[in-house]
Amino acid sequence: MMGPVKRGIYIAAGWLSLALAILGIILPLLPTTPFLLLSAWLFSRSSERLHGWLINHPRFGHVVKRWEEEGTMERRFKKKAIFLVIVGFSVTLIVLPLGFITQLLLILLAMAISAYIYRIPEPISSLSAVESKTDNAR
Repeated sequence: MMGPVKRGIYIAAGWLSLALAILGIILPLLPTTPFLLLSAWLFSRSSERLHGWLINHPRFGHVVKRWEEEGTMERRFKKKAIFLVIVGFSVTLIVLPLGFITQLLLILLAMAISAYIYRIPEPISSLSAVESKTDNAR
């Protein structure tokens, strides 16, 4: 059982994360999906009502449901996430005066995050659509 203070912190963090996800729709360098999934996780541990609302949301619900039920992510979201990781880390490396070791660590971190995202399975339905497009092209 969660105490009221911890529950309140989780709910506030969930709303903050959701706000960042919504900003990510508008701002090109801010990712949407990771903040959306973080919101779902925080709400699932603090408020069944808010978690249910997010899962049934017409705009965001399908992404959260697919992640929670299947552990999958659509290819278009994966591509965007990897692109944003590369752009974000590149901008950091170009703009900030960092030492060689720090730059190397940032490059390795960007590679690790990109590899993790790349390895996330894609839903069967999107794989079937890609395969059918490939078959029709032949």
